[in-house]
Amino acid sequence: MSGCEARDAKKLVRSLSGLRMVPEHRSARSPFGLDEPPWVPDKECPRCMQCDTKFDFITRKHHCRRCGKCFCDKCCSKKVPLPRMCFVDPVRQCAECALISQKETEFYDKQLKVLMNGATFFVTLGTSDKSELMVCRLSNNQRYLVLDGDSHYEIEIVQISTVQILTEGFTPGEKDIHTYTSLLESQHITEGGNTRAIGMILQYKVPGSEELTQMKFTASEDFSSNKKLSASWLAAMHKATKLLYESRDQ
Repeated sequence: MSGCEARDAKKLVRSLSGLRMVPEHRSARSPFGLDEPPWVPDKECPRCMQCDTKFDFITRKHHCRRCGKCFCDKCCSKKVPLPRMCFVDPVRQCAECALISQKETEFYDKQLKVLMNGATFFVTLGTSDKSELMVCRLSNNQRYLVLDGDSHYEIEIVQISTVQILTEGFTPGEKDIHTYTSLLESQHITEGGNTRAIGMILQYKVPGSEELTQMKFTASEDFSSNKKLSASWLAAMHKATKLLYESRDQ
């Protein structure tokens, strides 16, 4: 087994919440993942934390696997996939958490595949006035953005500090329709109408340096199919950025 394969190896573990397939090394975990929450102790929740029904021999308490709070069966009856915590099977979640997990399923079923398949962009590094046509994709282990052209870059996801999605017809900051997400501070994400994403500005730290490196991605104008693919990739990257923000803010 190679060093890379060893780092990416996984193991099956059983927790109070269920079976999970997790990386053997914590450093190999997906940057989109969430840790299991601590369960609210039984003695601290005599009533359902949603409907206030009192627990007894008939009304049993259940813990939501996503938030760890106590609920009655009526308020915590749905079993929904929770890939962000690496559960093998769907797990019991309260209504609020189940809705969030169901929305995230689209990212894992569709948008994650879009990111891994990649798209073509003109990439400009720093303040350079030269750009290079490169294919950008998310690595299979979800930990790197890989850029291939005449040059080759691998940007570690955990080193990304800001992501700015540029939309067609407007400059950054104009009419507040662009997306700007800080992954280091508690800033809100702004989105704009039905505008089409045409590019992205990324800031990240190179290991061993405290200074931020900037990279600008611009969708190719050569073919309409390429533009559509690039826009889909950027939309998926936007969703990924939200999940990264949530994971770091956990």
